[in-house]
Amino acid sequence: MQWESWSAFWNMGGAAFFVWGSYGLTFVLVALELALVFQRRKDTVSRLLRWRKAVGRNGGGGGPGNGSRNESRNGPARAGVESQENETP
Repeated sequence: MQWESWSAFWNMGGAAFFVWGSYGLTFVLVALELALVFQRRKDTVSRLLRWRKAVGRNGGGGGPGNGSRNESRNGPARAGVESQENETP
């Protein structure tokens, strides 16, 4: 489509409100989405840093695979099973 002048381009044949309004709304929503993504990332990073500080630098928070007391040498699925196997009724 060709326009005779810049004012005709900006007017968009009488549909300028809808065309430029759509562009404006899209720009605002994309900017809002980016702001929310960066805020969520910042919150997640700070939460992960607090969690890392709470469980210790090496991640020894008592979960499986970090040498907790309930874990036998056979792994977390076998923890406590050996003592039950060796008991006599």
